[in-house]
Amino acid sequence: MSDMTEIKLFPSYLEGPLSVPTSKSLTHRALICAALARGKSTISNVVFSEDVKATIAALQQIGAKFEIEDSTVYVKGVRSIRTPSKAIDCNESGSTLRFLIPILSLTNKPITFTGKPSLLKRPQSVYQTLFKEDGIPFIHTPDEIMVNGSVKARNYTIDGSISSQFFTGLMCSLPLLKKDSHITIKGVLESKGYIDLTINILEQFGIEIQELENGYYIPGNQAYKPFDYTVEGDFSQAAFFLVGGILNGSITIDNLSHESLQGDREIIDIIKRMKGRIIFTENGYSTTKSETNGATIDISNCPDLGPIVALLGTLSRGTTTIVNASRLRLKESDRIESTVHTLQTLGANIKTNDDDIIIYGKAQLAGGIVDSYNDHRIAMMSAIAALRCENPVILTQANAIHKSYPHFFEDYEKLGGKFTIKD
Repeated sequence: MSDMTEIKLFPSYLEGPLSVPTSKSLTHRALICAALARGKSTISNVVFSEDVKATIAALQQIGAKFEIEDSTVYVKGVRSIRTPSKAIDCNESGSTLRFLIPILSLTNKPITFTGKPSLLKRPQSVYQTLFKEDGIPFIHTPDEIMVNGSVKARNYTIDGSISSQFFTGLMCSLPLLKKDSHITIKGVLESKGYIDLTINILEQFGIEIQELENGYYIPGNQAYKPFDYTVEGDFSQAAFFLVGGILNGSITIDNLSHESLQGDREIIDIIKRMKGRIIFTENGYSTTKSETNGATIDISNCPDLGPIVALLGTLSRGTTTIVNASRLRLKESDRIESTVHTLQTLGANIKTNDDDIIIYGKAQLAGGIVDSYNDHRIAMMSAIAALRCENPVILTQANAIHKSYPHFFEDYEKLGGKFTIKD
């Protein structure tokens, strides 16, 4: 289904077991740590989405060696970070770009990053400010980002409301400097779950970061150590099928850790709060068709859940309000606008109020013609919405799913989802 651009989805009932892709967030972090470790590491259970491919290609340019066998990646890390001979193409991966800017800056040479226009539109003012404070050129144009100089070992004060990707980039790079660093959090720290993921993986690769009352202490003069890492199932991808089971199905996902540190594990609590039927299984969770109730949902720590939670609210009784959704505006699309417009087109009673989404639930959607906005999460939300539509959903730019879940429609079909692909 790699050439799929337009797809016609029919109302369906999804039923059966499923293994979702492994965590993209964890895969990025593990590959980077392995590339920075002197020696050989094995990363297992890798799904080669477009974002993950971008990270591997970038790490090859700094000298890391990769051998791929099915879903396993054997990584030979670098002795020192090599200066790339050409621009690093991050495609559309915010993680690749924001994680690697400070890491590659350690070469203390001019480094250029490129990518899709939607990626280069995303704000990088955090790095721009931090590099400027140290007198280091950081140039951000619509076509590229260029940095010419290394991050410094020092005390950083960073607003807690920014994307966790900036914190991760610093936490991966600062331990390699000779002196110690501190990160002080200003205000409330959002997306802490993703920072906890970073610290946990760094620890497994031999890097120590200490959490303080208002920030983090990062000892310098550290070295990454090789480690064999197995990537766990991705809650952000599982969320679509977990909600699919609630809306019109009976689905068991069998590769999710009950002890996961992933921020998007919050989908389990959200479903419970909205009175969806979800049970723990030995290796994951099961959901079955339920009548759910509206609720107020704060997604400041799990912004990727925004579209699918909005769909769940659309088909729940009463009112659902999604709050603290501002970061949705800075994704592959403006996900507040794309989510609201897509669901309105399908017949939902939904509106936006600044950075909140307000939804008045109904029993059924109508169907219609929608576009993915070239956003993988809008594409997957639209497919799950089709389960409870009176008429088919025609989805254009369906190929957007390749960014994170290349075999989404294969899994959808295995569970009983009905669709046709336009020739």
